[in-house]
Amino acid sequence: MKNSSHNKRHQRHKNRVKRNSTLNLTALMDIFTILVFFLLVNSSDVEVLEANKDIKLPDSVAETKPEKTIVVMVNNTDLIVQGKKVADIESVLASSEVEISELAEELAYQANKRPELTDEEKEKGRAVTVMGDKDVPYQLLKRVMTTCAKADYRDISLAVNKLELPEPDPATLQSMTEQES
Repeated sequence: MKNSSHNKRHQRHKNRVKRNSTLNLTALMDIFTILVFFLLVNSSDVEVLEANKDIKLPDSVAETKPEKTIVVMVNNTDLIVQGKKVADIESVLASSEVEISELAEELAYQANKRPELTDEEKEKGRAVTVMGDKDVPYQLLKRVMTTCAKADYRDISLAVNKLELPEPDPATLQSMTEQES
């Protein structure tokens, strides 16, 4: 057999195919490094409270972000503290007392888990976030907040859904400034 150019080319091709292929991981590692930094930077911007499908929060345009505190959830059936059911709403509404004893006991238990107070907590009281369904009667929320305040949880925040305000129309802004002048 002659070593024609066709045979030589065919032999080179066979040799190339027989070689083990290798994977270059350098580019993949670069992508993952960028992805890790991106996730670390963006994960600290979001503060999310525990979601409860039974609670529909009211909407608000407030700008302040929630802090990690004890969470009291109030829906149409249950009163829940830190994920633990402490009372039925029916029994709470049936009671004529202003203070909710089951809630007060659970808040006292939570306070005993961390008895030392910071200077800010001594001044303002312990912090608590109330997640109340938008259909819960105000009288019930008032009783929950009163019970929290009597248990020295006076720094009370109400959880809401944040609404984004639409950007104002430049023509509207100009007309508003002209009216003020």
